[in-house]
Amino acid sequence: MAAARPFVSDDTLFETATELWRSLAPADWREAFGAHPRIGERTQHKWAQQEQSGTAALSRVTRAALADGNRDYEKRFGHVFLICATGLTADAMLSELRRRLTNEPAREMEIAAGEQAKITRLRLEKLVTP
Repeated sequence: MAAARPFVSDDTLFETATELWRSLAPADWREAFGAHPRIGERTQHKWAQQEQSGTAALSRVTRAALADGNRDYEKRFGHVFLICATGLTADAMLSELRRRLTNEPAREMEIAAGEQAKITRLRLEKLVTP
C-alpha cells in the first residue's frame, strides 16, 4: 500500500487495497487473520471493540457457545473465525459461525478473505473520514 501512494481519491485507495489483498496467497491471509481477536472475546483494540459491539453484553450461554464454536472452527480450518461483525448481533455471528463450519476448507478460506476485505474497507474509511 505504501508503494502505491499517493492515492488520487479515496476510491482509488479502496480499490488498491482490495486488489492487493486479493493478490496475496492464503498463507498471507492466515497471517492477517491471526491479528484478529476471536468473536466474543474481550479485546483492548478500539476498532475491534466497536466492530464486535454486538457481543458486548453476552449471556453466559451465548459466550460459551461462541467459545465452543471458535474452537471447533479453528480446529477445522486452522485460523480464527473471521466475520465483518459491524452491525451484527451475537446471535447472528454465532449462527454464521455454525453455518460456515460446514464449508469445505478452500471455500471457507475464500469467505474469510472476503470478510477481511470488508473489515479493511471499513477501517480505511475510518482513517480517511474526518
